[in-house]
Amino acid sequence: MSTNCSLDISESVPEAFAAHPKSEKMPAIFWCGLVFLMALGFLGITQTLSRLWEIWTGDPLQSIGMLILPVGLVLVLRVWRRNGWELRGTLWGLLPVALAFLLNALRQDVVMFWSSGRLSISFLPCSLPLYLYGSGVVLLFAGARVWRQSWFPLALLVLAKPVPLWVSLFFDLPLQRLSAHIALSFATLIHFAPAANPQMLKLMFTPDFGMFIAPGCDGMRGAITLGYLALIVGYLKRVSILRWILYATGAVFLGYLFNLIRLCILVLYYRIAVGHSALENIAKQADYAIGGCLFMVATFFFLWIVFRKEDNENSSNISSIPRTAASIGEHPRNIYWKFTAFAVLVLPVSGASALSYRNSLVPKVRASGLMPSQLDERMPKQLGDYTLNRVWQEQMGNSTAVESAAYATPVSGDVILGVWLLDSLHNIHDSWSIQGKEPEMRVTQHFVTAQGRLVDFDTAFYSDGITDSFVGNAVCNRSSCFYLHNASGVRVGLQVVALDGRMVPILFRVEKLHSNAPRDIVYKQLVAEAQSFLVGVDLTQLSQKFQ
Repeated sequence: MSTNCSLDISESVPEAFAAHPKSEKMPAIFWCGLVFLMALGFLGITQTLSRLWEIWTGDPLQSIGMLILPVGLVLVLRVWRRNGWELRGTLWGLLPVALAFLLNALRQDVVMFWSSGRLSISFLPCSLPLYLYGSGVVLLFAGARVWRQSWFPLALLVLAKPVPLWVSLFFDLPLQRLSAHIALSFATLIHFAPAANPQMLKLMFTPDFGMFIAPGCDGMRGAITLGYLALIVGYLKRVSILRWILYATGAVFLGYLFNLIRLCILVLYYRIAVGHSALENIAKQADYAIGGCLFMVATFFFLWIVFRKEDNENSSNISSIPRTAASIGEHPRNIYWKFTAFAVLVLPVSGASALSYRNSLVPKVRASGLMPSQLDERMPKQLGDYTLNRVWQEQMGNSTAVESAAYATPVSGDVILGVWLLDSLHNIHDSWSIQGKEPEMRVTQHFVTAQGRLVDFDTAFYSDGITDSFVGNAVCNRSSCFYLHNASGVRVGLQVVALDGRMVPILFRVEKLHSNAPRDIVYKQLVAEAQSFLVGVDLTQLSQKFQ
């Protein structure tokens, strides 16, 4: 097939083009300029890259994305090299490049998603501009054939945010519970159960030393990493779709299996470490060493299975295009026109985008990166009858994620008001669910706020036997507020939300010590306290301070 294709291409080259020997090989200065322009074009999607960097560095589960991006780019270049760096592009490639720049500019202003209960799917993922930009450059210069053959590497650019939120919501918590159950069962099997050994309970379920067994130990990071490795290996080997699926599912299962082995080895380590201060002091490092070694074993085991024999039937699927045919390009004049059009599009957009991003750093840093005292100044000192008692910040990775404040009256306890600082539509209930806190009741409820405004909140009632809490979450901009979604699953639809400034998630929490009073009575008391507090809160004005 490749031979016929190359002959057709050779025969279709006009004689006038054949008279130009330079059409077969562009000068080095052209390639240097093209590399420079392509790199400069990434400034046109600065906000997208900045958002992805926040995701990668703020969530360990998403951190593999910083490797997926360069791998995708390298694989695209690999396909282009296999085609002899041919230059058979089309000016239609400018369209996806322009669309990438447009989506990057509108990402702060438009949200389009489908939601059903706790499941929410974005139709404009934050990594989409990466895919459009990469596709546009390939179409513009390499051509449609290279673009079609690069479908998988370009798809990897969409997966620069590798783990959707719904994966954490629906899989992370159950797997945490399963991991903890297996670890406890193994401890019981070796007669080291926490019930019989209080120190063991302290080791496994508090972070004083060693590992906190339940959260973060479900093996999802290792399983997802192996899953992506399997996808890339399957693509490189050109395996069939069925075998490709088997590779990916098998790698994910292998990651979870070796994580369970890690937990059991940790239990054995705990048993040995109890009473030996030297081993206790290095328990966390021992966990990292055990986990790292097992992950390497799992990786090599998977690769050994995959590469234990050559698949001769797959070698015929790899396109082998002769260099003589692939190196034939268009007339240099046409290529330079595309280069010029690309430069005209990239230079002003990239400059404007970089300048806009630099200007946006000032409010962005004020919201999440300055001294605590500067953040604290933004919280109101008085909200109706409630006076500010104390303020504090909560961290996520290397970023300050939440600015919180406690308010109270002489006759009431503290009511917590929190503002989400990072650039994401955060929901406190989803966050607590990942941490293992499930509400006893979750409904959408409206409250009257300052100036008589009626605001809908996504609210929930929590009770852990020690504290009863009523928590509400809303998202506000300079002029309005809305709730994210209702966990009851009654709201299904497609929404396009035009944003007036950055959407700022705001939460409140009212709590009291648990008592034997009926739950309905406690719930009504907390709701009444929340209404008494919120009537003095101007949510839109508060959001302006954290734009």
